[in-house]
Amino acid sequence: MSNPALDQRAVRRWLSGLTSGNRLWIQGTVAAGTLAGVATIVQMVFLAHIVHLEVIEKASASVLAPFFIGLVLAIVVRAIAQGVQAQLAAQCSQQVRRTARRQIHQHWRNSGPLELRQISAGSLAREWIDHVDALHGYFARFLPQMALSLVVPLLILALVFYLDWLAGIFLLLSAPLIPFFMALVGMGAEKLNQQHFETISRLSGQFLDKVRGLTTLQLFGQTESATEVIEQRSDHYRKITLKTLRVAFLSSAVLEFFASVAIAVIAIYIGFGLLGYITYGPSSDLTLFSGLLILLLAPEFFQPLRTLSQHYHDRAAALGAGAEILARLGEVASPISASSAEIESHDSAPSTPTPIDRNETVELSGVSMAFRSGHKVLDDVSLVIRKGDVIALTGPSGGGKSTLLNLMAGFLTPGRGEVHLFGRPAGSFAFGWLGQSGFLVQGTWADNLRLTSPKASDIAVDTALRNVGLGPLLDSREDGIYSKVTEDGQGLSGGQARRLSLARIFVADYPIILLDEPTAGLDSDSEIFVLEALHKLALAGKTLIFSTHHQALFALANRVLLVSGGEVKDV
Repeated sequence: MSNPALDQRAVRRWLSGLTSGNRLWIQGTVAAGTLAGVATIVQMVFLAHIVHLEVIEKASASVLAPFFIGLVLAIVVRAIAQGVQAQLAAQCSQQVRRTARRQIHQHWRNSGPLELRQISAGSLAREWIDHVDALHGYFARFLPQMALSLVVPLLILALVFYLDWLAGIFLLLSAPLIPFFMALVGMGAEKLNQQHFETISRLSGQFLDKVRGLTTLQLFGQTESATEVIEQRSDHYRKITLKTLRVAFLSSAVLEFFASVAIAVIAIYIGFGLLGYITYGPSSDLTLFSGLLILLLAPEFFQPLRTLSQHYHDRAAALGAGAEILARLGEVASPISASSAEIESHDSAPSTPTPIDRNETVELSGVSMAFRSGHKVLDDVSLVIRKGDVIALTGPSGGGKSTLLNLMAGFLTPGRGEVHLFGRPAGSFAFGWLGQSGFLVQGTWADNLRLTSPKASDIAVDTALRNVGLGPLLDSREDGIYSKVTEDGQGLSGGQARRLSLARIFVADYPIILLDEPTAGLDSDSEIFVLEALHKLALAGKTLIFSTHHQALFALANRVLLVSGGEVKDV
């Protein structure tokens, strides 16, 4: 899925877009961090002054007491500011990740189930959870630290220059080494992190696919080869992870080395200056207070830069994850349609009577659809279905029945023409849907029915289950509507699972319901219950449109349409 050629500038623009909507949180985080930095400077001033008064001036406890109180207050303020900084950073990260997940969710909605079916559920889950969570460090730590690594060192540098300009020059000359090596490290770290996220996405998808198809693999004796593939992919992921860790540890060691050398140089200068071995510049004016304060401030000068270097890997991780997410968001669900040349070959579409009120009809106007060049599934189809009609779609397999239903649902976009449901474009109108396989989630029966109607009462859920013939089974379960069910319908037969999905339509009370082979693969008892449920919906005035080869469903319909050879016509 990953697009290696994806422009990193596009990823940075996407991250900047997420930043712009949460700038206040980031500014608040920087303000709290700056306050913590100022409190740290004040703390060091009080500490150096206390030592100077105690050692040089032999001050009494009463003289030192106010400075001790100031020291304690500075420590308290620093702790509070750091706590506020962490809270604001976490809130900023939460808002950003919520926005990113909203974008991903919107893309899933736009793509539709047919497009998402082509993508591994493992990859989608990794993007939703791990890739989005990888943005946390970038927004909670790296971005605020970028500002703090400039503001706090400048404050310290100004104070050090005031105390001793030569020591300030030492700090000023050594400071650029850390950003320089950060940039060198970042060049390799970004690529490694992108490979890391791409590899784990593929591994997750392949592992989930192998688990889901384990029965098939066993039947065909392919479990060993599948195990070898997973083992190879896992080993590749291990190597990528170790490379990423190697870069992280080596870069941290190099940065710590240069920071330590710079502090050591300043310590040597302060020491020899206080001993009188250095008389150049301001060294002769050094006192225990100024020398100790400079030594205490030197590590604090480098600390924001060192922290930034540590969080630089958060930036690399965010860029890698962002590239994967943006590649997914950039995938426009291209409609599977006829080529433009073939579509434009029609000079005119057959005219159909204009409905009196489009708000009361399902209307297809000149719809053309093709999956490959030269093979039109639907060819310039115009169709009007009135509200309350029960429509049966029949025809040979591959004739276009499911395609027609997917167009009405908005899961597919026609290559030519328009589809409207009661005056609204397909995909923007709420409708009931039952595919050839029911959809269940881990939880209870009530949880599954409340997917579409979260506020449905227990009575409404119970009534819906009885409407699809699950009353006897419901009465036999001790937990009733709160009986457990798994994603694969464990504890239910295939027909019962299909009816549980159908009950969701009764709870939601949709005006139009689309069903793709609602009785396919069901036993005779389940067929009868489904037919009775559909008959109840028809009597309630719902618009039913279903594909079928079942004679009993034809009897239920007041109109049968033959879908074949790209045409849709009444039988």
